[in-house]
Amino acid sequence: MNEQIFGIHGAALEVRSQRMGVLASNIANAATPGFKARDVDFGAALDARLAQGRAAQNGAGYSAASEPELLYRRATMPSMDGNTVELGREQVAFAENALAYSATLSFVQGKVNTINRALKGE
Repeated sequence: MNEQIFGIHGAALEVRSQRMGVLASNIANAATPGFKARDVDFGAALDARLAQGRAAQNGAGYSAASEPELLYRRATMPSMDGNTVELGREQVAFAENALAYSATLSFVQGKVNTINRALKGE
């Protein structure tokens, strides 16, 4: 029912939320020697989440939401201590993801408000 009402936006919120956590972890570990920056391929993770939802709808059994596959990010300027976090790059990715999350959330809130108004007969 979630996909019928919200389309892909519910799944997109979940994936964007998980990506935000990964990016925040990268930023938090910017000074940790040997830390390898990770990221989520948003398109692939969204496709996997939607396929999982369709399989559950078609009676393939219940499956809990899985974590998206984390990919290692290749550093353009690796540090001497083996840390691959590039703080500026991570901050830009975090800001872009936060903006996309906010836009998707606004769309979902608009849908919920429309449904509420319809139920109230407005």
